[in-house]
Amino acid sequence: MRSVASEGCDMRITSVTCSFINDGSRNWPIVQVGTDADVTGIGEAYPVGPDKAVAETVRYFEEWLLGFDPFDGERIWHELYAGSRFPTGSVITSAISGIDQALWDIKGKALDVPVYQLLGGKVRDRIRVYQSARGDTPEALGQHAKRLIETYGFTALKISPVAGGRDAEPWAHHLDDAEARMAAVRDAVGDEIDIGVDPHAKIFEPACALEMAERIKAYRPMFFEEPVRPEQFEPLAKVARKSPIPIATGECLYTKFEFQQLLATGGADIIQPDVCVTGGLTEMKKIAAMAEAHYVSVAPHNPLGPLATAVNVHFAATAPNFLILEYQVDDAGVRAEVLDAPIRLQDGYACIPDRPGLGVALTEGILEKYPYVAWRRGRPTKADGMLAYI
Repeated sequence: MRSVASEGCDMRITSVTCSFINDGSRNWPIVQVGTDADVTGIGEAYPVGPDKAVAETVRYFEEWLLGFDPFDGERIWHELYAGSRFPTGSVITSAISGIDQALWDIKGKALDVPVYQLLGGKVRDRIRVYQSARGDTPEALGQHAKRLIETYGFTALKISPVAGGRDAEPWAHHLDDAEARMAAVRDAVGDEIDIGVDPHAKIFEPACALEMAERIKAYRPMFFEEPVRPEQFEPLAKVARKSPIPIATGECLYTKFEFQQLLATGGADIIQPDVCVTGGLTEMKKIAAMAEAHYVSVAPHNPLGPLATAVNVHFAATAPNFLILEYQVDDAGVRAEVLDAPIRLQDGYACIPDRPGLGVALTEGILEKYPYVAWRRGRPTKADGMLAYI
């Protein structure tokens, strides 16, 4: 690999590709951007909607990007975003996100520095993370939460207030279930562990969201995530003003423009942008700066693959108003095989890689070993046949 820093060479993009890694349930779109300087960058896009739509968009963008200087990241971002209107939606921003991450990886590798240095340098030395606990009953949920704390040293967890597959049950059941689940986890992990609560945007009515918040407030949740639909900016602001629990949201919002609306209405105490869909690292830094000016913390949404975790760690290292990062343990299954040097977890904190670029590489043959598998997101229905929120 030639060094741009030492030779001052003129680098150009020669290829943009997107392949999938299937983890047994979801497909992770992996973007690779090649250059004529033998430097290749990698990134992870979000598998929104039909997964293949994102991959095809990335491949289409290759026609636009051949010959561009990968160091012109801001110009490329606007070329893709403005050139894709009207309108630009999640498929477009997901494709842009994966490409943008890969460009930052290229720049770091070419200059022989970690990406976090290019983003302004570290403001912290390790990244606090949380894992989601799961269980169909309050007892099983509490037991899993306790195992996560004891095994990995997490200082925070997240739970769903309603057990899986019960969305179509009466609202009164959900209130009782939420309180029982929160009580079981608090009893299992003690008072010093933070617990986030995530209804997954399934509560349609703001009044119901507030009712649930009142039922679980005694257990001191860290945040109440997406209590109502994310596109409901004004209703969400109403919930935020009255909720006894800090409101977190943002995983379904794209670019600084939508986050500006959220921040302007006062709809969140904590924002949760996803680097794989909101526009990549370039956009994440802008969104975080906007939030900082509103005294709002950032807790990135991060449910996808190990590569996305690596990207988020570089971002979190440089964001003054970063709070905590969603995390998936990478010590077993497909996740353990994806990267040559997975992000290390120590005492509930993710370690920051110091190798050039993102500091990680795909293991040889991983794309061929776990190829795309078709899947479709399910949704339970109510007694009348209508799709269920909760």
